[in-house]
Amino acid sequence: MTFDPIYMFVFVGLASPGPNIIMLIASGARFGFRRTLPHVFGIASGVAITAGVTGLGLGALMLRYPAVSFTLKLIAAAWIFFLGYRLYRSLNVPEAESRDRPFTVLEAALFQWINPKVWAVALAAAAGYGLGQPPAQEGLRMALTFGAINLMVCLFYTKAGNWLGRFFHTPVLWHRFMTVMAVLMGLSGLAVFF
Repeated sequence: MTFDPIYMFVFVGLASPGPNIIMLIASGARFGFRRTLPHVFGIASGVAITAGVTGLGLGALMLRYPAVSFTLKLIAAAWIFFLGYRLYRSLNVPEAESRDRPFTVLEAALFQWINPKVWAVALAAAAGYGLGQPPAQEGLRMALTFGAINLMVCLFYTKAGNWLGRFFHTPVLWHRFMTVMAVLMGLSGLAVFF
């Protein structure tokens, strides 16, 4: 059995900072590891589906029509800015009776359809690491690779956020942490267009 180079490419692409990573760190810190697990599973399944349909050829279709790609970028940037605003609004230390909640599985999965980083990594993987298999096999290979690797990445960052949250128990420290998370989220929204 040989090592498929797509594994390293997908790991580096998905483990680098982006909207999902920022949201998972913030959610792990705010809500804890267990309460953030639906968000984790939603991201992993959404990324797997996105990569799978890219392997089936949808990515090539999107590249052929730049207006579709630009529209998705606008929607993604607006949604990412909104998420950054939500992070900024959560500047108070979390309370047990807070009505805030982490993303659900469905919310996190649907976000992947407009997450430009996921599309970029999936398109690059399909173009550079395809094996020339029939579309159904290539789509399944992409889905399984992206889903499995992304699940491990998401679990790691959620646990890291949970660990960091233990240190931000005062209002001042929590405010600084969430401000940094909100600014990073805003910057990732701007990065959509570069």
